[in-house]
Amino acid sequence: MNEPAGPNDTESIGENASPVTPNPWQDWRNATPARLALGRAGAGMPTDETLRFGWAHAMARDAIHAALDVDKLDAELRADGWDVERVHSRAEDRTTYLRRPDLGRRLDADDGARLREAAEKTPGGRQCDVCIVIGDGLSSLAVERNAAPLLAALRPHLPPGTRFAPVVIASQARVALADEVAEIFGAALSVMLIGERPGLSSPDSLGIYLTHAPRRGRHDAERNCISNVRPAGLAHDTAAFKLAWLMREALRLGATGIALKDESDLAVLESSEAPDPESVALRASSAPDRLA
Repeated sequence: MNEPAGPNDTESIGENASPVTPNPWQDWRNATPARLALGRAGAGMPTDETLRFGWAHAMARDAIHAALDVDKLDAELRADGWDVERVHSRAEDRTTYLRRPDLGRRLDADDGARLREAAEKTPGGRQCDVCIVIGDGLSSLAVERNAAPLLAALRPHLPPGTRFAPVVIASQARVALADEVAEIFGAALSVMLIGERPGLSSPDSLGIYLTHAPRRGRHDAERNCISNVRPAGLAHDTAAFKLAWLMREALRLGATGIALKDESDLAVLESSEAPDPESVALRASSAPDRLA
């Protein structure tokens, strides 16, 4: 009768045998950071994957709770030629922000009064084409890594005469805060750049929300969203091209949200090459005068 293999029976189990059973989809991990093909150790997850999960979860928590370095972002934007204003929502701190989403959608009263004064001093008064708001949202890391590079990529895709309100950096902000800010400046379009809820493989994902005729009371069905903007997701120039296309179409249709479908990929196919500022400017000639 044969004896069962013992722990030192290297002839049976191999001197360097791994206790981890590999997943047959292992090669797919080269194409995505998603948590797939993790393998198994007996009935459980391999130790290295358990440690990676803990690290990713810690990164996501840090992204939610870390404060945005407003001074640094302000300096970066001014260096790129943007006028900047700073505001705060009615959520006084991070704990309140997470517990009371409604307060993150409302502008602090004193900041609102100050923005109205700034709007009166803006060239053209309370009438501009675009109001860009940068909100920390649920990931300050996403804003720190992606907001300034995205705006730098966006500018060449828009006509030189585009009238911008000052870029507004908003702390403890939710998406709808941009409606109130843009309404103050009389903007035709609001663009909210905001940190998205972190995923376990993407703690630095930036979201873009575009709203036509912004005002308090707008709802999510009236917005267009571009998600996962980051170097490992949707590249800055690609996101900027999509946003510029949507902005022109929003003004042409007089609407955003469910009335506006993103067909920017067709514009790229029609040009038979990657978009560049000159080709984009030519296509912009079909948009209304406010952004053409």
